[in-house]
Amino acid sequence: MADRVRKVDYCYVTVPAKAGSGAKALNALKQGGVNMLGFTGFPAGGGKAQLDFVTEDLSKVRRAASKAGLKVSPAKKMFLIQGRDVPGAVLAHHQKLAKAGVSVTAADGVSSGGRYGMLLWVKPKDYAKAARALGAR
Repeated sequence: MADRVRKVDYCYVTVPAKAGSGAKALNALKQGGVNMLGFTGFPAGGGKAQLDFVTEDLSKVRRAASKAGLKVSPAKKMFLIQGRDVPGAVLAHHQKLAKAGVSVTAADGVSSGGRYGMLLWVKPKDYAKAARALGAR
């Protein structure tokens, strides 16, 4: 089975970089019935952390986050790639982008049970070109 490359939207919130902040945000989304396709969090500097939420329904994220007093970013675009976990699985996608002259801004990957998933970011100006190179739908 071939890898599935999807164009997806995401948004983020910025929270204090301290114990419990991420759990509070994730609980708000759970209470709002948000089913995430992906999630990543990382330091944003200045004692803050950025939490990116990938879901098929950003309106649910906005409602749940707002209810919890969290400010949500405008919608942004990325790719969600899923496939069979084999050696070099993510390499193929990076090579396609390199060949197209598209730099990867960031990527997060994980494998589980013989499958893998990767969130992949490129600059907004390169998004359409990356989508063509990756065969994204």
